[in-house]
Order: sequence, then C-alpha cells, then structure tokens
Amino acid sequence: MQKIVILTGAGISAESGLGTFRAEGGLWAQHKIEDVATPEGFARNPKLVVDFYNARRAQTAEADPNAGHLALAKLEAEFAGEVVLITQNVDDLHEKAGSQKVIYMHGALKGALCAACDTRWPAPMVMAPGDACPNCDRPTARPDIVWFGEMPYDMDEIFDHLAGADLFASIGTSGNVYPAAGFVAEARRCGADTVEFNLEPSLVGSQFDDIRIGPATETLPPWVDEILKS
Repeated sequence: MQKIVILTGAGISAESGLGTFRAEGGLWAQHKIEDVATPEGFARNPKLVVDFYNARRAQTAEADPNAGHLALAKLEAEFAGEVVLITQNVDDLHEKAGSQKVIYMHGALKGALCAACDTRWPAPMVMAPGDACPNCDRPTARPDIVWFGEMPYDMDEIFDHLAGADLFASIGTSGNVYPAAGFVAEARRCGADTVEFNLEPSLVGSQFDDIRIGPATETLPPWVDEILKS
C-alpha cells in the first residue's frame, strides 16, 4: 500500500469540544444556517456573520487536539508511503496535532478572504465588517470559509488524490453533504479499499468495505498502529 487518502468531518473534533454548534445552547443553535453560512446571509447582515465566526475562532483557539488527531499525525509522520489528509472542518486541530499537509476543502477559520480580488491572508482573532483587503484596500474582507452554495476548495487536487488512493478512510462525517459524500464512490471506482469511522454508519456507510463504530479517540489509534505494523 502506497497511498492513503483520509477525509475528516465534525465527528473527529467533537471530542475536543468543537462538535457542539448544533447542540442546545451551542453557536449553531442560536442562528439559522442561511443567516450565517451563505453569501446571501453575509450580504444581508455582515456583522452577524463576522461576529459568528469570531466566536468560532475564539472557541477553536482554546481547543486542543485529541487522540484521533494525534493518531492521524502519527500516521502521516511514520507511514512509508503518502498520506493525504482532507478535512471538511474549519478548525486547525489537525495542524495543532502535528499534521503537516492538510487540505481545507471548506476553508479555515484562521484565514481571511477578499471578496473583490480573492487575496487571502491570516485572519485576526477578531474581524470586523468592512475590514480592508491588504492587497486592493477595498473594504471587502470576509472569513475564508466555503459557505452553502459555494464551491469547495481544491476539488481537482482532491479527485486526483482519490484516483491514486490504495485506501480511503472517512472519519466522523455524516455522508449527507456533497461533494464529500461522493468521495467513497469515487475511491471505490478507482480501486481503493475503503473504511469508515463513525459513531454510527453514515448515509453512505453501505458503500464502505469496513465500518468501525465508536469515538475517533478510541478507534483511530489502534487502526493507525495496525497500518504501521503491516
């Protein structure tokens, strides 16, 4: 086995305290998705959206990677072949754990984006509506987050990796958000073995060769050890 492609979702960060946005009292529960996670919502009320992501950025800054994140960083560091880590998450816990190469298909809280010229730069801890772009100086800064209705980042690169994968692993994803939900079918079509890690089978769980049920902190470390010893 030469290449492992891994997709992670909210489930891997839940045990670090970042999976609570939809829980009662959590950040997501206080807002409608169309108000804080769409271009239209940003156009209607940029302050609401910027404040929402400021709160998420502050929460993420206080979070620590868990054993699942650390196991994947270990796999990347010690596996003899190539490990490609793709995440639907916008936190930086994979990097905090030591992962060196992370593809953020939905953007990242640590980034800011100019809606006018597409320049990207590190976001301050607290952004404000009307922040100026450091390149064109227009007041068009926004969080560098892929909102509903926008195209995820690096899709050509991701599908190239899926085409070359010997093993595809999906961790903590629901299987109801495309295009990520279609990655397992693409990997299988290209000949990869597939495994899912989740608290329960996802909506596309039937497409995986192997499903391992349980918290990522408990299922990922032994799986990584299995691979490194094989």
